[in-house]
Amino acid sequence: MPNYAQIKVLPYNSVVCGANKLSIYLPHLKSKQIAVVTNSSGQINGTSIIDTLLKLKINVKKVFCPEHGFRGEIEAGEKVNSEIDNKTQLPIISLYGKNKKPTNEQLQNIDVVVFDIQDVGVRFYTYISTLSYVMEACAENKKELIVLDRPNPNGFYIDGPILQNSYKSFLGLHPVPIVYGLTIGEYAKMVNGEKWLKNGLSCNLKIITIDGYRRNCSYQLPIKPSPNLPNNISVLLYPSLGLFEGTIVSLARGTDMPFQAIGHPNFKDTTFYFTPRETKLSANPKYKNLKCFGIDLRNSSDSLDKKINLTWLQYMYNQLTSVTFFDKNFNFHAGDSLLQKYIKENKSEREIRASWKQDIEKYKVIRKKYLLYKDF
Repeated sequence: MPNYAQIKVLPYNSVVCGANKLSIYLPHLKSKQIAVVTNSSGQINGTSIIDTLLKLKINVKKVFCPEHGFRGEIEAGEKVNSEIDNKTQLPIISLYGKNKKPTNEQLQNIDVVVFDIQDVGVRFYTYISTLSYVMEACAENKKELIVLDRPNPNGFYIDGPILQNSYKSFLGLHPVPIVYGLTIGEYAKMVNGEKWLKNGLSCNLKIITIDGYRRNCSYQLPIKPSPNLPNNISVLLYPSLGLFEGTIVSLARGTDMPFQAIGHPNFKDTTFYFTPRETKLSANPKYKNLKCFGIDLRNSSDSLDKKINLTWLQYMYNQLTSVTFFDKNFNFHAGDSLLQKYIKENKSEREIRASWKQDIEKYKVIRKKYLLYKDF
């Protein structure tokens, strides 16, 4: 069992996920027309939830898929096309691109929507935005939504600035910190309870909970939650490294270690480097075919703790000294304009964290109302 500083990582089979508790939710699906929102992470004992439900004679009519597609093979930010699944012949409807929310027409012949996606507990990881739009569509069309809960591998802490309304986007729809400390089922409860859906609507929501979930631990996910988070270290690094998406720094997309290294062609220390190449998962990675010098984080276990690591961001900014270090997307990832401002002003990590403290404490009070599992 790996341990990173204060982080204990448990095997995934130490819990029973909502999807595995078939006896609880199958009665709600019998003799009804079902839509499932899922991707490659929606599995029951190694088999797609779609294949499992069909084998059990559940009338699945269509599949909605988020960013990265149904099979989880599409690069971040790339358009996800709607299609017909070769194996099941079911229509696959994309919820990434122009159509982020199921339309009234798409839900017209549906009685119940089932949501089963493995989240990683980070605000700018877009699956919770997909969840929110699905909840809104279900509320508008008076459809029941069943969320099959799964462990949050970054659910053992809360950190980062609270999203400000002026930076609301698909990278973050609600006033929560970057790392929000909830499972996807708990997050759905909070969206409902805080009236965050359009016009204060409430979704007819049922959550199938996890058995044996320990919030003070991370979990070794059996399937990568998205193409460029291939292993446990990348999942744990994601809250810190995801902020670099809004900078000139490469996150080693187009290599065999995405979200496990950072680099740039002009980084001065040339000891370590990687060269992004065109791959199936990254057709046009940042700095394609150029040597990127930087930092190898694959063995950074001692640096992983119960907080976002700002040291790497501060260090890369000071090393590269570029006026264009941050791009227009950074504030949408951060959720406010202050983090960028403070990095530029060379404020200490302690000062930056102090600016989050009051808002995080207010958020914790809200969050507590929606917990389904024992807190830290």
